[in-house]
Amino acid sequence: MLILSRTRLALMAALLLLVGSASLAAQTARPVPIDSHINGIRAFEYAKQFAAIGPRYVFSSGHAKAEQFIRQQFAHDQLQQDDFSATTPIGIVPMHNFIVRYPGSASCIYVLASHYDTNYSLRNTSYVGANDGASTTGLLMEIANHLRGHTLSGCSVWLVFFDGEEAIRDEWAGTDNTYGSRHLAARWSSEGVLPRIKAFILFDMIGDKDLSVERDQNSTPHLLDTVAAAAKNLQLQKYFFARENEVGDDHVPFKQRGVPVADIIDFDYGPGNGYWHTPQDTIDKISPHSLQVVGDVAFETLRLLNLQK
Repeated sequence: MLILSRTRLALMAALLLLVGSASLAAQTARPVPIDSHINGIRAFEYAKQFAAIGPRYVFSSGHAKAEQFIRQQFAHDQLQQDDFSATTPIGIVPMHNFIVRYPGSASCIYVLASHYDTNYSLRNTSYVGANDGASTTGLLMEIANHLRGHTLSGCSVWLVFFDGEEAIRDEWAGTDNTYGSRHLAARWSSEGVLPRIKAFILFDMIGDKDLSVERDQNSTPHLLDTVAAAAKNLQLQKYFFARENEVGDDHVPFKQRGVPVADIIDFDYGPGNGYWHTPQDTIDKISPHSLQVVGDVAFETLRLLNLQK
């Protein structure tokens, strides 16, 4: 009898362990909501490291180092390098977008995007684009820390790092800009991806210590309204939409193809926007708090969008 009891106890223990393991696996597999708060200091550190690479214009060593930095940060994620050739005023230029996918429980997609290059016309200066490219690159890298390792509730979230947003010539006009976003919008159109994108949210120049995000007239009104509601929910509305502007940026090629878009941009950087596209765009002008604000509002926006589906 004693031996039989021990055998029964062992079988019961094994059964309980098996049930417990299955329960844990079920919990792990269950879709999780998107985290609502980022670490602004950590986002700033990514931006600081990225800006320290130096100028990141096409054909430069800094451009290659920037690409390698992105590859290293997402080495264990679903990272795709989107290679293409762009026809520019200086000839055919090889460029590279980077796409990182985090799966959701639904087939729809939210795209969070930025650009990582710097202006080619400023190549003979010390311009490093700490706000214009590095701040938003750092923000997306910190956002990724809250997305990886889970199946997200609702739509998948794709992070996109665009190449070739900046003009080759000094004037940002015509088709001498947004090379990466125009290429990817066309590619995703042909591949049937665009109808799945329920929101394309672009971040640009949002590290300014005096943060004031503009309401962009080239963005989709109802998506901006959701951003405004998210900011209000977090009591951060004072940083958003006190003024309006019409901004040409990487969201426009997607808007032109019918995708709902929002450009989250503070286009008033320094006195009279005097730091923009100058060597004064340095990391000391960037605030971890501003990155925190924008990142938290981005996650709250995605939460609200999931509720609207």
